[in-house]
Amino acid sequence: MSTSDQQAPSTGKAWWIWWLVVAFVVFLFSFQTGYGIVSDSVQKAVGLTVVQVSTIAAVYTWAFAIFQFFGGALLDRLGSRKVLPLSIALVVVGVFVFANAHSYEMLLLSQVILAIGSCTGFVGAGYVGGQWFGMAKFSFMFGLVQMIAALTSAISQNVFEYGLGQMDWRSLFNLFGAIGIGLLVLGVIYIRNPKPVEPPTDTSGDGFFVSVIKGMAEVAKIPHVWVASISGALMFGAMLSLGVVWMPKLMTVHGLSPAMSTLGASMLWLGLAVGSPVVTKWSDQIRRRKLPIIVGTAVQLACLVALLYVSGLGTGVLLGLCFVFGFANAAHMLSFSTAADVVKPFQIGTSAAIVNGIMFILG
Repeated sequence: MSTSDQQAPSTGKAWWIWWLVVAFVVFLFSFQTGYGIVSDSVQKAVGLTVVQVSTIAAVYTWAFAIFQFFGGALLDRLGSRKVLPLSIALVVVGVFVFANAHSYEMLLLSQVILAIGSCTGFVGAGYVGGQWFGMAKFSFMFGLVQMIAALTSAISQNVFEYGLGQMDWRSLFNLFGAIGIGLLVLGVIYIRNPKPVEPPTDTSGDGFFVSVIKGMAEVAKIPHVWVASISGALMFGAMLSLGVVWMPKLMTVHGLSPAMSTLGASMLWLGLAVGSPVVTKWSDQIRRRKLPIIVGTAVQLACLVALLYVSGLGTGVLLGLCFVFGFANAAHMLSFSTAADVVKPFQIGTSAAIVNGIMFILG
């Protein structure tokens, strides 16, 4: 497959549709961030036990992981027009169910609805970028999605903290759901593929669901897709473990204050945000995936060794190492690119979903 065959004009319409789908990703990430902030209030309001709170989180995790694998295949076969507005609608419904839940069962239901709707969010943004801007720019456009998602996650946390200080959590999430309705209306009107989707001709007589499963199995049989998925999962898993749990503790061991330790974790995500478009652009320019992945992995390892074993480092150096680690970790985005390089054009969404699903589970 030549890149020229897959080029699409970068028109204003293409950017508008891409931004709508990216806004959906931001909406998803913002809800996840907001849930973490209000979880204690939800626990008290509904009267949940610690075990129930953990179960709610687990239900979302596993429901998302399962449906994630189907999301890409549905995009490949039906196109963004039929899939993404429905996904947005499900997430909006899930937000309203969550905001108005008065029982443990309702909260569980909200998580299942949210997980089903969310499974095409991040992958859908990559799919739309490839469709509207051509596969030659697929990697770079996916890097931009990651950059925006990482930046807005940090911003949305502050927005939700402020909002929670102005109103109760139910009102806050009902307002958030109302914003989602506006996004849904725009999505229904504008989201579409640049040309009608023509799924591969199925002469076997199988039903739609069986054909989707077969399409997923066909991509999963490619060893390179698994190599890309596992390498990406290992890189992003390191990012998650450091950014969510270990980096603040590690900074504390180096003698930093709690505030500076938290800043260290934030520098990881800032580095990822900056690095995502840069690393993917570099990969596209040199027409290689392996070299940037190896370089990114080596730089991450060097930063981690320094953070773990070198004592007496100054605050600026420590924060700089956190930023560089996050920047180099952007190489995990090339797992989507290299997987897309080895599949057929109508399997791009499926390959991205498989990579993202394995990253999510192992991470």
